[in-house]
Amino acid sequence: MAEIEFITAEVCPFAERTRLLLKEKGIPFTHTEVNLEAKPDWFEAISPYSKVPVLRCGEDLIWESAVINEYIEETHPEPPMLPRDPGRRALARFWIDFCNVKFVVTWYKALLAQEAAAQASLLDQLAEHMVFMERDGIAKLGGGPYWMGEDVGLVDFTFYPWFRRLSVMTHYREFTLPPECARLAAWAEEMGRRESVNSVTHLPEFYIESAAKYASGTASGTTARDMRGA
Repeated sequence: MAEIEFITAEVCPFAERTRLLLKEKGIPFTHTEVNLEAKPDWFEAISPYSKVPVLRCGEDLIWESAVINEYIEETHPEPPMLPRDPGRRALARFWIDFCNVKFVVTWYKALLAQEAAAQASLLDQLAEHMVFMERDGIAKLGGGPYWMGEDVGLVDFTFYPWFRRLSVMTHYREFTLPPECARLAAWAEEMGRRESVNSVTHLPEFYIESAAKYASGTASGTTARDMRGA
């Protein structure tokens, strides 16, 4: 197998998903950091969305964290990070999709919104998403400390970077995990004890500072533009 080059940015939660997976699988890789405020020309040439992460493996060039993670799962199947049963594997993919198209979009919209009424409405939606994740997701599927049971997997890595950044929502929008979400709270604590997580994590102040332009509505990067239009 060709050497993996992982092109990332330290502040990016999407890139963190893939970094966690690479570390959990024990896959050696080289790490190239991109400054998202001054992206080099070579990066723009290989990233059609102008976003991290990007993974390069031989002639394969892969974009989008969820797609990258499935590529890694297919090329490095041990230890498995998706259920072997087709039905449960489909459920795992549903929750990955829910995170991408519902949870994360609402998160960013709530952070970007500047009017009080819009913030309140979006934060209510975010709380509703979390209660849905609790009741119809981890509480039904788990049977263990993780989303799909006893073993950590792709769904856990998909959601967790934003739970690591809950301090951002608390600081800027006075939002906390709804009290109904006891299983999610326990899961987040369990994830926080993993070696892979602790090898990439930062103090809350790092995340709060990195989100300042989103919270003030002045963020102009690719993700901010995408989320405003979502």
